[in-house]
Amino acid sequence: MKILMVSSEAAPFAKAGGLGDAVSALCRALAQAGHDVRLLLPRYYFISRKDLGTEAAPLGLPFPSGEVWTAIYKGQLPASKVPVYFLEHEGYFGRDGIYGTKAEPDFADNSERFALLSRAAFQLCRALDWYPDILHSHDWPTALVPVYHRHLERSGSFARTASVFTIHNLGYQGSYPSGRFPALGLPWELFSAAGFDRGGSINLLAAGLLAADFLTTVSPTYAREIQTPEYGAGLDSILRHRSSSLIGILNGVDGSEWDPGKDPCIPKPFDSKDLSGKALAKAALQRSFGLPEDPSIPLVGMVTRLTEQKGIGELFGPLHGSAWRMCNEIALQFAVVGSGEAWCEDELRSLAACLPNFKARIGYDNDLAHLLIAGSDFLLMPSHYEPCGLTQLYALRYGTLPIVRRTGGLADTVENYDEGSGSGTGFMFDVLTPGSVFDTTGWAIWAWYNKPQHIRLMRDRAMNCEFSWDRSAVEYGKLYEMALSHIRGK
Repeated sequence: MKILMVSSEAAPFAKAGGLGDAVSALCRALAQAGHDVRLLLPRYYFISRKDLGTEAAPLGLPFPSGEVWTAIYKGQLPASKVPVYFLEHEGYFGRDGIYGTKAEPDFADNSERFALLSRAAFQLCRALDWYPDILHSHDWPTALVPVYHRHLERSGSFARTASVFTIHNLGYQGSYPSGRFPALGLPWELFSAAGFDRGGSINLLAAGLLAADFLTTVSPTYAREIQTPEYGAGLDSILRHRSSSLIGILNGVDGSEWDPGKDPCIPKPFDSKDLSGKALAKAALQRSFGLPEDPSIPLVGMVTRLTEQKGIGELFGPLHGSAWRMCNEIALQFAVVGSGEAWCEDELRSLAACLPNFKARIGYDNDLAHLLIAGSDFLLMPSHYEPCGLTQLYALRYGTLPIVRRTGGLADTVENYDEGSGSGTGFMFDVLTPGSVFDTTGWAIWAWYNKPQHIRLMRDRAMNCEFSWDRSAVEYGKLYEMALSHIRGK
């Protein structure tokens, strides 16, 4: 099949979170499966023209205010033959940041910026004389792709094209003042009729959910959860309405980057049969963070965005969080890599200054993240919700046992420990409170000291779990066939 991916992120070009990793890995896996996959991204300010190779070609985009002229550069997704087309418009993309900056976390004109990207998908296909079977877009920035397809492009060259829209995180919806609606290039009557109107404001995600032929999200459990008021972020009624067209497909692990057998970021490769390299990674991690180099003490690691979604209030809240108590009452070491909310960054610095067994690095460092995943004994992910989660998948592959809340993709990928048999691949709890995080971490540490043979069995089982993108690509291929059959009446 011919597949055009449209995304605001794709690693290594532009990445703010797991979306960038997932889009690139899925493109590679689909191409390996024999599909003709192409990817459209903005050329943000930080993506250098000189690294893209092919000279820019002009591309005009029709909008009510007049034709908007852009340029297209062509590159290639590393470790693949997937062509990547970069949309250049200095006014919208020639600035620091993907969605915003520290000073302006959400650019006021993001609705127009990503409308331009979404509209360009159709003009690019015309310029290439290449019309996809599937238009696959991701999260609120490209939610307008299925909207334009349904309301402006359904006839003619795109009549036999199906749209697929993936929700990576329902918590981010693209909400903007209604006064910006005319800049999207749609007639006013569609503000309500196409589902944009949520309390008088534009909601890009809501319109995309209603317009797409099929919807996916990144785990089966999350697909069920978001149809409930608790997890639906105000859009659960739409998702229940679209339930017959909503499918959960787990993300996979990019084996070209996350493989303990050939990871250049760790001191020595290792596998489930020989964990000596993991022991060396733990020692290197302890040295790097200034923790005592002691193989006998369990090391709990975190690589995370410091946002409320990730359970940072329950873990690091200055007056009630469980991290202080964990480090004082449980014989462990705790290492954190992350950035995000200012209060939490300050609290991590404060804890590190007061606790000899707690260390933190503010910011994201890819090499250090690899070392932490490899060298930790346990990975802590106490998320309020987790659409899929990639970090726990990386941890499982490296024999680092997750301590997680039973939600979303965490519920689909981690098997809870059984004290009797030693089965399982991690430690799980249901209700997120400071006490539950403390108790479940304590349970994991108890197993470390009292059931070392179980820890070894769990590591072996975890490292042999199968979470490849090849498996995910097969599931997406089936979905695409279903979408095409639906559109073409077969």
